Amino acid sequence: MTPGRRSSTFTRLLRHGFTDASAAERLLDSAELAAVRDDPVLLEALGATADPDLALHGLVRLLEAQPGPTARQELLDTLIAAKPLRDRLLGVLGASAALADHLARHPRDWEALVTYEPRDLHPGVAEFEGGLAEAADPVSLRVAYRRCLLSIAARDVCGTTDVAQTAAELADLATATLRAALALAEAAAPEDAAACRLAVIAMGKCGGHELNYVSDVDVIFVGEALGAPPGPSGTGGGADEAKALRSATKLASHMMRICSETTVEGSIWPVDANLRPEGRNGPLVRTLSSHLAYYQRWAKTWEFQALLKARPVAGDLDLGQEYVAALEPMVWKAAERDNFVADVQKMRRRVVENIPVAEIDRELKLGPGGLRDVEFAVQLLQLVHGRTDATLRSGTTLDALQALAAGGYVGRADAVQLDDAYRFLRSMEHRIQLYRLRRTHLVPEGEADLRRLGRSLGLRADPVTELIREWKQHTGVVRRLHEKLFYRPLLDAVAQLAPVEARLSAEAARERLEALGYADPAAALRHLEALASGVTRKAAIQRTLLPVLLGWFADSADPDAGLLNFRKVSDALGKTPWYLRLLRDEGAAAENLARVLSAGRLAPDLLMRAPEAVALLGDGDGGGLEPRGRAQLEQEILAAVGRADNAEDGVRAARGVRRRELFRTTAADIVDSYGTDTKPVEADQGALVDRVGGAVSDLTAATLAGTLRAVVRDGWGDTLPTRFVVIGMGRFGGHELGYGSDADVLFVHEPREGVAEREAADAANKVVAEMRRLLQIPSADPPLLIDADLRPEGKSGPLVRTLNSYEAYYRRWSLVWESQALLRAEPVAGDEELGLRFIELVDPLRYPAEGLGEDAVREIRRLKARMESERLPRGADPKLHTKLGPGGLSDVEWTVQLLQLRHGWAEPGLRTTRTREALAAAQAAGLLGTEEAAILDEAWVLATRVRNAVMLVRGRAGDTFPTEPRELAAVGRYLGYGDGHAGDMLDAYRRTTRRARAVVEELFYGA
Repeated sequence: MTPGRRSSTFTRLLRHGFTDASAAERLLDSAELAAVRDDPVLLEALGATADPDLALHGLVRLLEAQPGPTARQELLDTLIAAKPLRDRLLGVLGASAALADHLARHPRDWEALVTYEPRDLHPGVAEFEGGLAEAADPVSLRVAYRRCLLSIAARDVCGTTDVAQTAAELADLATATLRAALALAEAAAPEDAAACRLAVIAMGKCGGHELNYVSDVDVIFVGEALGAPPGPSGTGGGADEAKALRSATKLASHMMRICSETTVEGSIWPVDANLRPEGRNGPLVRTLSSHLAYYQRWAKTWEFQALLKARPVAGDLDLGQEYVAALEPMVWKAAERDNFVADVQKMRRRVVENIPVAEIDRELKLGPGGLRDVEFAVQLLQLVHGRTDATLRSGTTLDALQALAAGGYVGRADAVQLDDAYRFLRSMEHRIQLYRLRRTHLVPEGEADLRRLGRSLGLRADPVTELIREWKQHTGVVRRLHEKLFYRPLLDAVAQLAPVEARLSAEAARERLEALGYADPAAALRHLEALASGVTRKAAIQRTLLPVLLGWFADSADPDAGLLNFRKVSDALGKTPWYLRLLRDEGAAAENLARVLSAGRLAPDLLMRAPEAVALLGDGDGGGLEPRGRAQLEQEILAAVGRADNAEDGVRAARGVRRRELFRTTAADIVDSYGTDTKPVEADQGALVDRVGGAVSDLTAATLAGTLRAVVRDGWGDTLPTRFVVIGMGRFGGHELGYGSDADVLFVHEPREGVAEREAADAANKVVAEMRRLLQIPSADPPLLIDADLRPEGKSGPLVRTLNSYEAYYRRWSLVWESQALLRAEPVAGDEELGLRFIELVDPLRYPAEGLGEDAVREIRRLKARMESERLPRGADPKLHTKLGPGGLSDVEWTVQLLQLRHGWAEPGLRTTRTREALAAAQAAGLLGTEEAAILDEAWVLATRVRNAVMLVRGRAGDTFPTEPRELAAVGRYLGYGDGHAGDMLDAYRRTTRRARAVVEELFYGA
């Protein structure tokens, strides 16, 4: 061969899409192709395939496998003369190495592609049954199956059938195969076949008439005794039924093995019966009455969702139809189940969470924006609206999507985009699987694989780049639409802007809102109408935002409250340009707002009092949701007080700052506890508790400092006649305040030089009285209650004492419980030097030298036991009382405080007002074991979280779990429990506190 000719052929091969032109030249020069190597028809046909190199290699192998020269020439002549065969055969060889292998093993099967009759274009079950009719054993069944598959693939790659028709043909071929396999099983055991009726119900993609090239074929088996009464009530008679079920199980098992086992011709596909009642733990075959009993009593939501695709395909088809008819009413009532939408969406999230991180971006089926997103969305809408609209009851995804659009349940434009995306993604999936006939849903990474895949889909200019661009574009469409699909038609129904499109009826809208968890769908529709109607910029932006917001509301325990609160905020701020711009443009703001508005009463109440605080939810310059430190808060509050004209105005300003910062804290807590699309749930529950306790305690201290400044300035100018300090006690001193906690304090003063004791005392008492009054004046801001009951002599003693008076009282009268209370004492506002002197005064009391005596220890234990028996509210369940119940806050705190009283003098780490710090120090000092410390810490954190949750949800403090179901569910959601799992939450609380109580019994009571 001359160099010039070689160069010309080489160039021509490259132009026709060959990537290894040298190898292609050698193959074209082989003896098998010598007669046609220069035929332009052949080269053009090879160049039109997905992978010309693969097609040419497969063709040479097929020619080499022919039984002789005559057969080889017959193939070549037909190939060159008959364009239909040429396109089909070379198309298959260029797309599927696995089918090329089959043709090389069975070299006469190419003749199956010659026929080009009308009935060959769209074969059904009967035609495929004819193609499998001669199979007499599992091996010949595999050969016949691949021969039929060859014809399906040929029509697919040549464009004779679209992706939906191809999927339907694959399902029909599976139906014919299951029937053939069952016939082989019956022939092998005629006595079993004669003893029972057995129906094979296709599920999943086979049942939905939308099968892949390589997929598990999901089935459910129904068996009955021969002669059993028809219908679901038939019981068949004990012995006969048991025998029939044994025979049916043998037949079903054998049928599954025939399809699934690997032979010299490989396998067909696995037959998977795990969708049956009880999954792999349940019997393989059940009677119809047994199926019904299970679905009536035990079935979960996803099992009814799976039944959408149930279709009798083999065995006793009459029995199969009875099965479908008996279960169908239950399928269409599934949407009435509690937490229906949440269960379906949770199942979808669980699927995504189980995808390996390294594969999630390549997952066509299960990844975000993948095929499963379309399928779940369509099935959810079918179950919601198929109850009253029989046109939606299709097991085929694209048919159901078309019916949903025709009925106005899905916007037509959205349906068209989803249809296009689903078809493209399914086409990718088909071509990926066709190459090796392996079950995979991963987009390949290799350049050659991507190039073949792109070319197989008609992308020829730059196959790899075009493929990736289209793939990402379609997954982006699905990701954007699949959540909004539920909500956008609701807005169209109430806004009524486009007159031509079919809309949801009022009844359909109500059904959908009920299914999404709205308790009052009529009110929800009124809110949507108010928010979305009209042609204003506000209405237009809200129509864009609401489909996403409604999804987040539906993910909460109280969607109704979320939507109502959003309407209130929008009514208050809708005319301010920054508000809508914030929600539209700042990624986190809209989701943060939705979480906050639907998580309970406290945060929305705080926001409604000053809606402009919504700016804190954004990503911008408003400080976001990070808590501010005490110094920064105090600086702002003191500055606001300094600008005020009088004490009342000054404290009003301080309370306004407190309200805003409380909102910041509650919002951050909710977002961290719920998680968002971009921010996972905070895993460290203790960190959440510490963050809330620290933020609320700092805010309370700053508010008291501002109030003190306002009162002093208003009554005495710059200097009060007596030095004055506020000592934080209890949870306030311990930096552990919750949302509903009072501020426990002591007031200490010391007359300035030259000031009479009476004048100083009067001034100090006036300050305290005015502080308490101003902080509780009814207003838009939440009151701050000051509790001074831990002072000497309790409620009977003076509110304010001098430092000398405290010293005299503690020296002469102090009781052991007062020493215990002083463990939490810490100055929080006022004269710093006086506060330090007070701490020096009480340190010997709370950390007594050589520790507590045995009498004092017995007294503390006696007090604790009396408190447990006397202070628990009437009717309260002790095991669920977070403060006084066994293993609750009181148990853990008294145990830790006893360790502090006994060992604080010797262990500096114990000299802290904070419970968790003291517990960690006690563990480090060896005063309790690592496991014991962890148990106590877990219980204390959980009980604190429950108290915070109750306040967030109910808007008022409480020490027990709510009894109202929605409130209980909202507490559970805050604690990380999904809908329907309130019982699990209560069980976990009892279990955690029970373990803590056992530690308390040992450490505190010495049991």
